[in-house]
Amino acid sequence: MNLALWLERAGKAFPDNPAVALGEKVFQSYGKLSDRVGRLAGGLQRLGLKPGDRVAICSKNRPEYVEAMYGPWWGAFSTVPINAKLHGTEISYILENSGAKACLVGPELASIVRQNAPSSLEHLIVFGKPAYEKLFTDKTTSIRHAEPDDLAWLFYTSGTTGRPKGAMLSHRSLYTMALAYHSDIDPACSRDAIIHAAPMSHGSGIYMVPHVLAAACNIIPESGSFDPHEIFRLANVWPGTSLFAAPTMVNRMTTCSADSPNPGFRAIIYGGGPMYVEDARAALNRFGPCLVQIYGQGESPMTITVCSRKTIADKDHPRWLERLASVGIANSAVEVRVADADGTSLPAGTAGEILVRGDAVMKGYWKNPDATAETLKGGWLYTGDIGFFDEDGFLTLKDRAKDVIISGGANIYPREVEEVLLKHPRVKEVSVIGRPNPDWGEILVAYVVAKATETELDALCLQHIARFKRPKVYVYVEELPKNNYGKIIKTKLRILLENGDTN
Repeated sequence: MNLALWLERAGKAFPDNPAVALGEKVFQSYGKLSDRVGRLAGGLQRLGLKPGDRVAICSKNRPEYVEAMYGPWWGAFSTVPINAKLHGTEISYILENSGAKACLVGPELASIVRQNAPSSLEHLIVFGKPAYEKLFTDKTTSIRHAEPDDLAWLFYTSGTTGRPKGAMLSHRSLYTMALAYHSDIDPACSRDAIIHAAPMSHGSGIYMVPHVLAAACNIIPESGSFDPHEIFRLANVWPGTSLFAAPTMVNRMTTCSADSPNPGFRAIIYGGGPMYVEDARAALNRFGPCLVQIYGQGESPMTITVCSRKTIADKDHPRWLERLASVGIANSAVEVRVADADGTSLPAGTAGEILVRGDAVMKGYWKNPDATAETLKGGWLYTGDIGFFDEDGFLTLKDRAKDVIISGGANIYPREVEEVLLKHPRVKEVSVIGRPNPDWGEILVAYVVAKATETELDALCLQHIARFKRPKVYVYVEELPKNNYGKIIKTKLRILLENGDTN
């Protein structure tokens, strides 16, 4: 089943319902959105695109993002949303690796994408320019059939070796996620809305799908980004508003000045990083029983576990604090278990790797059979995350295998940064770890054996990776702690960091 069928249905049943808003003003109704999406599909067909071809989207959040996602789906193409914060070389790699035939680009990124576009990219089209509007000149085309397992969204995750991997999310993956959203997280209806303050290339954009299913409104802040005061104003203007946010965003809203309006959110859904118990309690005190926590990965989008608003708000439960520290129970769309190194399920209270199975799980990694075989085994997704279940089925995360650092809701893999720093001829060794930070969740700290200056290392990072991935702190040491096999012991570095040894 093609995901675009839900949009077509909403356009017929609720043609006057607001589908997309820019700030406080309606940008498109569902009738208009459905019509434009059908025209966009026809325009992409005129460019020579065939079913299965990839269409990249590289833009900050903007109202055209919704039609840019659904237009390719309507034509049975697949989308490749690209994080607008990435470095030009990273954008180039994703465009080339995905084999995208066309890229829809925000004006603010047009020059960067153009400078880094691979030869395989045939069409670079900028939102708002005549070439973009020319795609809509023909009448609406009929929705092309898509099989449930056809690729819908090629979701590029952060790569452990400096190369991101494209998780293949099918139409089945996304409509399973959408149905589970309504059953487990937030049963939205046609009178509701969601504010897209987090990047639509990631989780917030994924939650666009269940809201189109409900014929609810997708609100794009005029700033195109996250500002608590703007979010509060919009939530007071639009009734029945939800928001997907990283824990750091929730914390910023919680601590926003007391004179800021306190809107009645329908739901604040948080995930993508650790939410500390005291932070969750403070948010609950400020916003009331509207908090929902989810745990997921790009490989199983937003669909591993959920801690409901009822659970989070149930202060009278004898194990409330324990549940508040967990990531909830298994999402209804998947099976979840905790296993040892051999894949054998472990009893409650015993920590092991978290495994997931179900229709929401990705098909595999694009053009990467080795990584697919390593991650998908016997139908199970091996998440690389460590946790344990309690007797009631609540999952608590203990650690993130692979040492991923989550800063501002974005996954950053230390090895990616380490490999860039090692490009400097006067860097002998380096190890990157995360340090807790109240604003960002974590910041990057680089322990280096080097004679290079911080200025030189910063410049090197800015040359090769996105700005948000560069270390915030450099610690110069004579040597790095290692085990008998010569492997750097990051646990010892974390102990040094906890003890304040950053000199």
